[in-house]
Amino acid sequence: MDLNTPATRAALLPRRSLLQGIAAGGALLTAPGLIGRAQAQAGDAIRLGAPFHRTGIGASYGRWYERTANAALKIVNEQGGINGLPVQMIVEDDGTDPKRGVEVIEKFATEHKVDAVFGHLFSHVVAACAPRAGELKMPYFLCSEGHALAAGQFNRYVFQPSITDVKSQISSMGPWIADNLGKKVALIYPDYAFGYDHRDNMTAAIQAQGGTITASIAIPPTETSFTRYLPRIPFDTEVIYHVMVGPAVLTFVKELGEHLGSRRPEIFGFIDSLEAVPLNQPQLAFLENTYFWEAQPRYAQPDQTEFDKFYRAAVGVDDSGATIGNPQDVATFSHMFSVWETLFAIKRAMEMADYRGPAQKIAMLEAMESIPGFDASNEFPQGDKIFNGKTHQSFGHQHISKFEGGRLNVVHSTTIEDTFYPDETDYTKMSF
Repeated sequence: MDLNTPATRAALLPRRSLLQGIAAGGALLTAPGLIGRAQAQAGDAIRLGAPFHRTGIGASYGRWYERTANAALKIVNEQGGINGLPVQMIVEDDGTDPKRGVEVIEKFATEHKVDAVFGHLFSHVVAACAPRAGELKMPYFLCSEGHALAAGQFNRYVFQPSITDVKSQISSMGPWIADNLGKKVALIYPDYAFGYDHRDNMTAAIQAQGGTITASIAIPPTETSFTRYLPRIPFDTEVIYHVMVGPAVLTFVKELGEHLGSRRPEIFGFIDSLEAVPLNQPQLAFLENTYFWEAQPRYAQPDQTEFDKFYRAAVGVDDSGATIGNPQDVATFSHMFSVWETLFAIKRAMEMADYRGPAQKIAMLEAMESIPGFDASNEFPQGDKIFNGKTHQSFGHQHISKFEGGRLNVVHSTTIEDTFYPDETDYTKMSF
């Protein structure tokens, strides 16, 4: 199926009122499920494995993924769980490490005997774990942005229902960058699968607009100093495109500013480079009037929805994207919504299949494939989504924000249709 055809778009547009029913309001919700070894017997509860990045280069994301999942899980259980069964979340730390990630998947399957796994973000961990999840016949729901799933590299047990992939993000924003900032672009990205997605797709997007890539600079995600990489940016560069992850993101931004000085080209970054980083820091002043991609805007915008208000209150985040009462504790706001929404997507599929245990596993997976999308709601506060059951990938709105006066203001939002690209696989043709 090609998502670019008008007929397909009309067929996939989600119907209003797919989900209703969480009352508005709420406060910080804590510790809703079982953290650690599952105690319930089969059929007594729905058990979900959560392999969060508690340590390693993804630790800042993992902390907020866990906090957000806890808040969502409390709501699910307060509403009666799934099909009348309480939902337990069993957390294991994967260390943001592929080998350890696979070990955790195996532990979920053989020791905890969970019904499904959700929560992985970093793509090199996902790349190792997805094949093993398929071998174990374990439903595996990604909260990542890699394109490998939609490219057909995984299996029928793997889904990405609530966060878009890099290809859809870049294909929708590449034309805006070329039209508004420049067509000679230098790329700076992490030296692993997630970075390669950015390199390949931004290269294609800029070239499609008649532009050129002046440099392609891969940096190890564990790097702590970046000064030896920055001289590789050519003088004729019109736009620097950056995406960086890991504990040294602030150092990267600081050193980029020191290298460029006041005579800099235009700059467009993925908010990954500043996730969990307070913006009111002197070394970030050079970012004034530069641009960032955001999936869910960190700062509450003038058109903020009631759903965004509810979600922030539930997780304990204020209008600037920081912990209420602690402005220095900044959330990974453009990513962590994915665990919240993925939990509700799993709930939807399990309720459609009347899931009560492994006997309904295949029915649950087929139900997930049949879902056409999700309406913006308390359950899906990031916004409307179209879900492609053949590629197991979700498509949604993207936002371009401008760094102004120490905050991020949205200046452009894409349509969902802007993010479509032709199907590259059809998982429904695979066997379970």
